[in-house]
Amino acid sequence: MTDSTAVVRELAERARVASRRLALLTRAEKDSALLALADAVDAASERIVAANAEDLRRGREGGMAPGLLDRLSLDAARVAAVAQALRDLAALPDPVGEVVRGSTLANGLQIRQVRVPMGVIGMIYEARPNVTVDAAGLGLKSGNAMILRGGSAAASTNRALVDSLRSALADHGLPQDAVQLLEGDHDAVRALMTARGLVDLLIPRGGAGLIQTVVLESTVPVIETGVGNCHVYVDAAADLGKALAITLNAKTHRPSVCNAAESLLVHREIAGEFLPKALADLAGAGVVLHGDAATRELAPAGVDVLAATDEDFAQEYLALEMSVAVVDDVDAAMEHVRRHGSGHTEAIVTEDRAAARRWTAEVDAAAVLVNASTRFTDGGEFGFGAEIGISTQKLHARGPMALPELTTTKWVVEGDGQVRG
Repeated sequence: MTDSTAVVRELAERARVASRRLALLTRAEKDSALLALADAVDAASERIVAANAEDLRRGREGGMAPGLLDRLSLDAARVAAVAQALRDLAALPDPVGEVVRGSTLANGLQIRQVRVPMGVIGMIYEARPNVTVDAAGLGLKSGNAMILRGGSAAASTNRALVDSLRSALADHGLPQDAVQLLEGDHDAVRALMTARGLVDLLIPRGGAGLIQTVVLESTVPVIETGVGNCHVYVDAAADLGKALAITLNAKTHRPSVCNAAESLLVHREIAGEFLPKALADLAGAGVVLHGDAATRELAPAGVDVLAATDEDFAQEYLALEMSVAVVDDVDAAMEHVRRHGSGHTEAIVTEDRAAARRWTAEVDAAAVLVNASTRFTDGGEFGFGAEIGISTQKLHARGPMALPELTTTKWVVEGDGQVRG
């Protein structure tokens, strides 16, 4: 057994003990603890921001991209928002104990399917320290112990956050090991990915490289999350005012997140009217544009549009960059999405109900939107509270993953002496 394997085994065994305690907590006990965690994060705000400043300094010195620096950054306002997310969680229903379905059989047996915690959940994620607190809170509310492996770029911030959370748990009479931070090198990550039987579920959250590595190399069950090559398709029947507002919001509101639009598709019939204004406004907002030949021909004077390649159309930029293409019709738009999309979020802008129905029925993605920005694919915006990620797979959970998606079920069967003949 390697040192890393031994470390992960110890963390997981401690987490397992903690998870048994969490599974028995009432909703009132969980909610009280969540409020205590929120207060602890608020109280530690100055220390957390100072730790984050260390991470940001290292990131800038190391040439970290602006979009990633934005994800990493925590100021006092963002720390307060992270704490508020814990309070919001306390106000949400407890999924544990919910009866999913049930019946009384002809032989008198009473059966019901009940939500129960997963047990021990591992998170592997990149430089997004807010995920540390969201994951801890969602784990507590759903009765799961969490082993967190944040990116090395956020090491100081994550350490300060987890220290405050663990201290609050202890002060509240709950096991500190409900939240643990896994540090160390890549061997530690591999040990977590192969801790089958010790860890019940692994959730990667980050870029395509991280997610693919976890999916391909893990022996622990994995929920695949988050790569977001999201499209906005502007149909021939679109309200062009709505289309422009949606496009700009989807791309520029917060370009470093997975539900930001990375590609714009425009129906050929309205491209001549829509694209010159859209390209000018996008460029004015600082967006670097990559377009097909038809798009480049429609670009107004002073707006540079680079020649787009297949790699550009498949790219999750996570920055102020966007690919643009002119398509013949809704079928061509859907075919483009099938070729290049990641199964995250796909939006159509149209006043044609038939086109909208085809889009929602035929586009294969975790979320399909009509006349709305891709930025709405989010657990908070959907009313779920803080999310642990957005699943782009089809098993167990798909789309924004909140409390119910962090549970499994068990069957409870009650009888009165029945035997099977």
